[in-house]
Amino acid sequence: MRKIGIIDQTFRDAPQSLWASRISTPMMLPVAAKMDRIGFDYMDVGGAGAIVDVAVRHMKENPWERTRLLRERITMTPMAFAVRSRNDIGFKIIPQDIQFLWIERRVKGSSGLRVMRLNDPLQDLDNIIPPLKYAKQLGAYTVGALAYGLSPVHTDAMYARKAKELIARADVSAIMLKDAGGLLTPDRIRTLVPAVKAVIGDLPLELHSHCMTGLAPLVYHEGVRLGVTQVHTSIWPLANGNAQPAMQTMVRNLRSLGYQVDTDDRLVAEVSEHFLKVAKQEGKPIGTPMEYDAFHFEHQLPGGMISNFKSQLADIGMSEKLPAILEECVRIRGELGWPILITPFAQIVGTQAFLNVVNAERYKVVTDEAKRYVLGHNGKLLAPVDPNVLDKIINNGSPSIQSKIEEPEPGVPALRKKYPNMSDEERLLRYSYAGTQVDDMLAAGAMQTDYRYQTPELRLLQALSKGPSRARVYIQKKDMLIDIKG
Repeated sequence: MRKIGIIDQTFRDAPQSLWASRISTPMMLPVAAKMDRIGFDYMDVGGAGAIVDVAVRHMKENPWERTRLLRERITMTPMAFAVRSRNDIGFKIIPQDIQFLWIERRVKGSSGLRVMRLNDPLQDLDNIIPPLKYAKQLGAYTVGALAYGLSPVHTDAMYARKAKELIARADVSAIMLKDAGGLLTPDRIRTLVPAVKAVIGDLPLELHSHCMTGLAPLVYHEGVRLGVTQVHTSIWPLANGNAQPAMQTMVRNLRSLGYQVDTDDRLVAEVSEHFLKVAKQEGKPIGTPMEYDAFHFEHQLPGGMISNFKSQLADIGMSEKLPAILEECVRIRGELGWPILITPFAQIVGTQAFLNVVNAERYKVVTDEAKRYVLGHNGKLLAPVDPNVLDKIINNGSPSIQSKIEEPEPGVPALRKKYPNMSDEERLLRYSYAGTQVDDMLAAGAMQTDYRYQTPELRLLQALSKGPSRARVYIQKKDMLIDIKG
């Protein structure tokens, strides 16, 4: 009986996909010790990207302190962090020594994150080999992630070639197929997994997908049958929808298919019950299975971006433009050399499509990010940009963006000189967040650690207290009576 490992996304990718990353530390801490005992191969807790960004900007929570609090409760299961190419937090390419300091503090600092996963959406491995090797030197378990894209250039042979290169150049501990767009199908996985397995041998092969088309559970089943050793899931209600397949269903199905999965179902149910209460109390969506949508394979935009487009277009009275913008995304992606529509390229293509449609002239207005992309500032492109489009972008883009690409100067010495009396962890936050954002986070005070469930009656009273004044409130339910007179 072959054993299949479960990698958990309940604390990281699931809330990013379903709750716009609005998961607070007090929501996680009550079940962290239970999560530790479930039996995951490792747990993804963040470390970069939207989860950290939301913690600092909106929740006023110190991400370093959050990770330390989780580590106090999660002592057996390795915790992981993800790094996105040379961007880490934000879209700007950062100096190599700044990126290395981020990695060093996560692995060797009090956070104690033992797994690092790194991907480059362009598959330009020169961007990720140095940090992978550095993390390996620090003792981290390193995962080379290959972002999945659907295009003429994203072939099985290309993925096999890149996997072989990751092993040869970075000695990665595992390979991961990262399908952030939920684009994999059972048919494609039947050719992709054997092609990758042929070059990686016995190295662990992780499979990560999202449920936007409803196909991810079937993709996982086929992937496991063909040699995938670990699958990424989330615990419902933080599963399905735009997130990963639900762990509860996936584990049950894998066992029924004859595979061994060593996880504690009772603890999973208790964690599920906790987050169901949290979702109901906080008014957050509960993940539900998605219907198959063939158009998703054409525009390939993440669900979160489509939601943002709907909101933004409604604000300016242009909701009817959404279909045209999605069609424009399809066209732009081909013109720009088939970038995979994950951060930052989903934003680059999506924003340019919006500008092309609302300005009624294609590439009349060009974003700085689009010009940097076509000039190769993000890395080598897998396919060339359409020559006519390239000319328009260069001519209409900002003249301050030059074609010459220069490696950023080392940043750590200047950072330490600018902030002499603070930790490297705080320095890195100040490097990444401008203005008073870090000061505002610190001014919020000690992080709350307890999550308090509220009864429906208390939530009702709180809602009433925020509304207009009333002469009288009378509530009766069975043996309970509340009568408040103005």
